Amino acid sequence: MKPKSKPNWTFKSKLGLPVVFIACSFFFFAGLFGSSLFFSQDISVATPRQRLLESVYDLMPFGDSGDDSITIIPFQVLSWRPRALYFPNFATAEQCESIINMAKPSLKPSTLALRKGETTESTQGIRTSSGMFISASEDDTGTLDIIEEKIARATMLPRINGEAFNVLHYEVGQRYNAHYDAFNPDEYGPQKSQRVASFLLYLSDVEEGGETMFPLENGIITDESYDFEKCIGLKVKPRQGDGLLFYSLLSNGTIDPTSMHGSCPVIVGDKWVATKWIRDQEDQD
Repeated sequence: MKPKSKPNWTFKSKLGLPVVFIACSFFFFAGLFGSSLFFSQDISVATPRQRLLESVYDLMPFGDSGDDSITIIPFQVLSWRPRALYFPNFATAEQCESIINMAKPSLKPSTLALRKGETTESTQGIRTSSGMFISASEDDTGTLDIIEEKIARATMLPRINGEAFNVLHYEVGQRYNAHYDAFNPDEYGPQKSQRVASFLLYLSDVEEGGETMFPLENGIITDESYDFEKCIGLKVKPRQGDGLLFYSLLSNGTIDPTSMHGSCPVIVGDKWVATKWIRDQEDQD
C-alpha cells in the first residue's frame, strides 16, 4: 500500500486561481491608471500637443519664409472628384459670432457675375441670399486676419491671392443654384486671373437644409438637361466653425467640371457663411 503523498501547499492552492487573478488584475490596472495619469498631466501642463509632435519628429531646417514649429490642421477628404476637403472646428464660436456681427450692418442682396447675354432681370432667383465683402485689413478685431492666415496654411495658396471675404446670410427658402466659381472665358470673356479654390467657413449651424451640394460629384450626372435648382449629389451640412475647401481647377489649369456646386434652400433656421475665393495670381480687385 502506497503511502499518502504530502499535500502541496503552494500560494496558488491556498488562495485559489480566482483570487490570484483578481489580485494581478488589480495591480495591473492600478499601474496603468497611475502611468496614464502621470503622462496626461505631463502632456497637458508641460508638453502641449504641438511640442509633443516636435519632440517626436526632428524639425527640418527652414527658409526665411518658413516656420520653426509644426502646424496641426485636421481635415477629412470628402471627394477626389471634385477635390473637396472638410475641416472640423476650423474656427471658434466666438470668431464666427464676431464675423456675423461685423457683417450684419452692411448686408445687401447678393449679385451674380453675368455671362454674355445675361441681365440682372434674367438671372433673378438664381442667388437669393444677402451678403457683403470685407477684407482682413478692414477688421479691427483681428479675427479675419487669423482666419485668413489659417486658410493659407490649409490650402498652401498665398494670402495675397485671396479675394476679400464674402459673408453671406441665407434665410428660410433662400438658396444658390448650382454653378461654378471659376469663370469660363467662353462665357465670361478673357480673365486676368482664375479662381483656383474656394474655402467656405460656416458661421452658424442650420437646423434643416442649407447644405453645400456637389451634383456632379464623381461625374454621376451627365444629362445636359440637369435642373440647376435640384439639391442632389454630395451634400455638406453647415456646422458652426467648420470649413469646406474645394478646388475649381484641375492640376492642368482647366476648370474641373465636377466642381459645380450650390447651396440648398434653408428649410429651418438660417445660414451664415464666409467664403474666401483664392486665385492663381495676386488679387488686384
